[in-house]
Amino acid sequence: MQFTTAFLASAAALTASALPQSIVTPIPADAKFGVITIRSGSPIHNQALQAARNSLLVGAKSQNASCDADTNFATFYINDEELFLYAASATPQTIFVDRSGMGMGKIGYVTGAEPLGRNWETRGWAIGANNELQFDGTGIQACPGAIDGSWSIWLQGLEKPGWNENCTTVAGTAIKTDNPIGCLYTQ
Repeated sequence: MQFTTAFLASAAALTASALPQSIVTPIPADAKFGVITIRSGSPIHNQALQAARNSLLVGAKSQNASCDADTNFATFYINDEELFLYAASATPQTIFVDRSGMGMGKIGYVTGAEPLGRNWETRGWAIGANNELQFDGTGIQACPGAIDGSWSIWLQGLEKPGWNENCTTVAGTAIKTDNPIGCLYTQ
């Protein structure tokens, strides 16, 4: 009996170690990237993050952005822990998070020298394990009922961010792009 248990345990360990491990190529620090939402069984699984009306979204019919080429997803880059919407020649658009009681995890963006709100933070963005986009070690979630049937993107941590219902956590997975498309997104 002890032999069988020991044999099964060692066989299971050997089998598990022989299984292929997921290989994720880290994104270089200066790379431009898109972000897709991963949430199996969700209507927003494998959907690209978009930017419109000072918010990040997923599942919108159109971003209505002024882009260098036709696209319906946002391109990002991180510089000194700040997350930016990519534009080859336009004024920078900086992503912020409001973790205060008033902001409830709101994620949005400002354009150029537009002032930040009192509790808005811009530093703390990073691409973590499995290329997951995070702010200060925290991932994102998506809430239905935004523009044109899209879902709004919020920081994880509250069940009802911005009083939204039926939100779901997602892995915001960054995917490097070698041919970034620059856009100026709507405000």
